[in-house]
Amino acid sequence: MSMFCYQCQETAKNTGCTVKGVCGKNEVVAKLQDLLIYSCKGIAEIVVKGKVDVTAIPDANHEVLNSLFITITNANFDDDAIEAQIKKMMNIRNGLKNQNPAVDLHDAATFTVAGRDGMLEKAASIGVLSTENEDVRSLRELVIYGLKGMAAYTHHALNIGKENDDIYSFIYEGLASTLNDGLSVDELVALVLKTGEYGVAAMALLDEANTSKYGNPEITQVDIGVRNNPAILISGHDLTDLEQLLEQTQGTGVDVYTHSEMLPAHYYPFFKKYDNFAGNYGGSWWRQIDEFGPFNGPILFTTNCIVPPRKDDIRDRIFTTGSAGFPGCGHIEADENGKKDFRAIIDMAKQLPAPTEIETGSIVGGFAHNQVFALADKVVDAVKSGAIKKFFVMAGCDGRMKSREYYTEFAEKLPKDTVILTAGCAKYRYNKLPLGDIGGIPRVLDAGQCNDSYSLAVIALKLKEIFELEDVNELPIAYNIAWYEQKAVIVLLALLYLGVKNIHLGPTLPGFLSPNVAKVLVETFGIAGIGTVEDDIELFMA
Repeated sequence: MSMFCYQCQETAKNTGCTVKGVCGKNEVVAKLQDLLIYSCKGIAEIVVKGKVDVTAIPDANHEVLNSLFITITNANFDDDAIEAQIKKMMNIRNGLKNQNPAVDLHDAATFTVAGRDGMLEKAASIGVLSTENEDVRSLRELVIYGLKGMAAYTHHALNIGKENDDIYSFIYEGLASTLNDGLSVDELVALVLKTGEYGVAAMALLDEANTSKYGNPEITQVDIGVRNNPAILISGHDLTDLEQLLEQTQGTGVDVYTHSEMLPAHYYPFFKKYDNFAGNYGGSWWRQIDEFGPFNGPILFTTNCIVPPRKDDIRDRIFTTGSAGFPGCGHIEADENGKKDFRAIIDMAKQLPAPTEIETGSIVGGFAHNQVFALADKVVDAVKSGAIKKFFVMAGCDGRMKSREYYTEFAEKLPKDTVILTAGCAKYRYNKLPLGDIGGIPRVLDAGQCNDSYSLAVIALKLKEIFELEDVNELPIAYNIAWYEQKAVIVLLALLYLGVKNIHLGPTLPGFLSPNVAKVLVETFGIAGIGTVEDDIELFMA
């Protein structure tokens, strides 16, 4: 077995990728990512056992976030960049170790390697399968994947200048706990729920960061056609990168379009002042294989969601920044003040044709919690009158599997007196369908990116308060969530921590759940998979 990875929904045969990742990462990248996580665990153990004050180690805090983010599915395929990050983390680890010489440490905090070959040899012995008990392995990986998603959201907040030291402390606690062979299964289950608790804190932090800087999202109609100007396509999730790109393209004659999870940037008032912020181009992340060609201009990846390009001319037009990376693509580094110079991308855009139109029309979104609260009276009246019978939370991720057509069909066949609450790229399965409205309330309410699933939880808790209910599960809300990668994992764990039950998860249950762990989730929280569209709608509406 040259590698083993089962962290995403598309993992081979839903058991694990062992030769090459379905995402496109090769054996070397997979093993280096394993070693990068292992080095983070070593740092965490020193911090936890040495009772290190996290406020005294900001560089370590930030680099642990970056390292976890790098290993998220479809974020970074650049083996050289990952090797450099491992060396950086080992230096941080060794510095902390020297400051805490009396601490009894695990191998993760003490190992040494020489060069790439040494790294790969070490990685072969510390990967996922090095935990022999499949239930312990399953729970440890569930925590790790939750921490990866948590780190992504915390990293975005950090870029806006918002931090929460309690989150850093828990990330260290969680990482270090996965090295502790003395923890029982019950203790690991408790750690999983605690991961969800801090997932809520991370999403709340990012929500505060985004809204304090860019304003509260508002109902917005986003053009999906094109203009006749050269353009740059920005993908991923990071709003600070978008801000800098828009600032640098003003007055250059170059337009900026959003792709996939960057669509919700249009909902923030801050960005509406840029007249070259043109609209959204294309659909979900995996469609880039067909959509990047006709876009014609350069593409900037601010985070994950990269699909290895089939053609060199597409690769030549792709740039990455932050935690993202791909071999052969230009990478834009920030200076010590977080500023990035995008002139190379802008200059390339000026030399290339304007985007080719692939669709026309518009998408309506901007229904984050503040905007929905403004419509609260209207929504409550619609529920009380029976005009709205049920809300369906269909947040989460999209993916390539044909089985995901289920979500389009599900949205189409839902009764006309139901409303879909969504966030994340799962919405591209139905956000362009003519599903209509209920008394002026659109039947698809898009709260934003995957991290904005927090808004959906806040909305549910507010409705619970308004209707004076004891339990959030008494609300007329059903959860039919699609997942793909680790940011969806932390959203799921956050919902479980908040007490939400009977979540249906698809198109498959995670391959990293052992039968016993899956049984616990089913019996304790009512987690279930999906069936046929007709059967599921009948079940949900009963």
